[in-house]
Amino acid sequence: MKVLEIQVSDDLEERLDVFLSKRLGISRSQAKNMIQEGLVQLNARPGKASARLKRGDRLQVSLVEAAPPRLVPQPMELDIVYEDEEILVLSKPAGLVVQPGAGHFSATLVHGLLAHCPKIGGVGGEARAGLVHRLDKDTSGVMVVAKTQMAHDALSRQFSQRRVHKEYLALVHGRMSQRSGTVETPLGRDRKDPKRISTRPRKPKEAVSRWELLAWLGTTSWLKVIPETGRTHQIRVHMASIGHPVVGDPLYGGKRRLKDLSPDPQKNLLMRVKRQLLHAWRISIEHPSSGERLWFQVPIPGDMEMVLRDLGLDPAPWLERNMGVGRGRGMGPSHEALG
Repeated sequence: MKVLEIQVSDDLEERLDVFLSKRLGISRSQAKNMIQEGLVQLNARPGKASARLKRGDRLQVSLVEAAPPRLVPQPMELDIVYEDEEILVLSKPAGLVVQPGAGHFSATLVHGLLAHCPKIGGVGGEARAGLVHRLDKDTSGVMVVAKTQMAHDALSRQFSQRRVHKEYLALVHGRMSQRSGTVETPLGRDRKDPKRISTRPRKPKEAVSRWELLAWLGTTSWLKVIPETGRTHQIRVHMASIGHPVVGDPLYGGKRRLKDLSPDPQKNLLMRVKRQLLHAWRISIEHPSSGERLWFQVPIPGDMEMVLRDLGLDPAPWLERNMGVGRGRGMGPSHEALG
């Protein structure tokens, strides 16, 4: 049993169950159950779900630490771009959770990797199955996985030393006023909602994203984004922080921006987008054994390509100019090239 102590620092006027749901990253019903089981004290007395919090209130939350369920390999179709004895490179589809966690204890990428390569289970530590980086559930694109501990250590050093080059493609709201730019806003966990990343956290960490405008598409812009650091939700938060949230992003304003658009065919099209249109298109690493610099690229997924085509953008010309570097497969988008 672990006891978490929280002091309310703002005049929230928020229900206790709602506050706990946001703070702990759990559902409201789960928060209510904790309160009903006597696991939450408000100002040294048993809390009530309907209690309204105010500045200075003190909470003591008893957290029952349950053992994580044993990882069982689950066969799944993996879109493998490249594989040898040391590394595996794959194209992750949108909708696939990478690693087990709250609410996701089966059918994750880790479960599929264990089925594909059983020996990968101990690489990188418990429940990692060789992972050296991650993508959000609804972000698609290329991922590199280590198959041996030596490869995991080598790749982890490359990431920490910023020797890994990553390129993303994103459709964002608004027309960018410049051809390129850099966002250097530090990021960290939101003070009130642990599910969100904030530009004003208690513990900010350096975060740098460079972007390049590829095409204007009506009220949206199509970008290439290069994150120089690897913070959680980095591109999504950085783009939102400069007023251009990723189209379809439900957490950082990509859905809300649709309300600002006048009813027209483009708004109707964007209303049908089911997830943030962000794709990890390309990655470059040094091979853990040979040291050779390798490039891997993967096609943009069908849902993203369909939106781009409906907006009047033909991916083929830009793809033809940018494919064929290193190993792997490439398809990416373009429209009329700017400049």
